[in-house]
Amino acid sequence: MAEEESRQSLEEKFAALEEIIGKLESEDIPLEEAFHAYNQGMKLVAQCNDQIDRVEKQVLKLGEDGRLEEL
Repeated sequence: MAEEESRQSLEEKFAALEEIIGKLESEDIPLEEAFHAYNQGMKLVAQCNDQIDRVEKQVLKLGEDGRLEEL
């Protein structure tokens, strides 16, 4: 499952996080299941942060002289 999660797009990870949040907001979720869902969510948040950091490092801007520069 970890390999599958690493291949997910950022949008898919956000959707999975929304699903996990929905489970955690449920009043009838058992404690063990809530703890497992929380851990899954935290792993997804870390993966999202890493993915966003990689994208930010690749962002380029167009300089005044018309050349691409790293942001």
